[in-house]
Amino acid sequence: MKKALRVLLLEDSAADAELISAELERASTNVLLQCVSSKDAFARALDEFHPDIVLSDHGLTQFNARAALRLVQQMRPRTPVIIVTASLDDQAAIACLRAGAETVVLKSNLRSLRPAIDAAISSRRPLELLSPRQTEVLRLVAEGNTTREIAMQLHLSMKTVETHRSAIIKRLGIHDVAGLVRYALKVGLVSLDA
Repeated sequence: MKKALRVLLLEDSAADAELISAELERASTNVLLQCVSSKDAFARALDEFHPDIVLSDHGLTQFNARAALRLVQQMRPRTPVIIVTASLDDQAAIACLRAGAETVVLKSNLRSLRPAIDAAISSRRPLELLSPRQTEVLRLVAEGNTTREIAMQLHLSMKTVETHRSAIIKRLGIHDVAGLVRYALKVGLVSLDA
């Protein structure tokens, strides 16, 4: 049996949560959904539920999608975030994408949700080849840190950082720093806002 897709939904409307849940059930047979509506519950779910993907409404009253993105990047940097919202102006959509969201799906077009989830997970699959430390080194490289700066931040030798960088290059099949930066941006390890 195929492993259940673990979906964390940040949504404060019970009716919208039900619509999203129904669409996920329609589009796939094996989904485990947890719905939360507050920052504390969201942080706890990231830590305990271990979602494969996060779906976040943009306009929550207490906790918005940008704040959720920052928390995901801190706690579960390999987990993609898709903004699922009723409406979003172009500026807000661009801001979310620059902050690391995978894409934006409108609630009026939930049929596109499952393909968006599949694409987000597929683009991050190569990250599974990296250890948590290598993921951290990749993030720091993509942020423009030098080997010396990375070594200092992570309390490693420069030789160890170089070893991690070589392993990252080999495992991802990306052979230059520009490619590593593009990939880290694409999968949301770093944001354009940083």
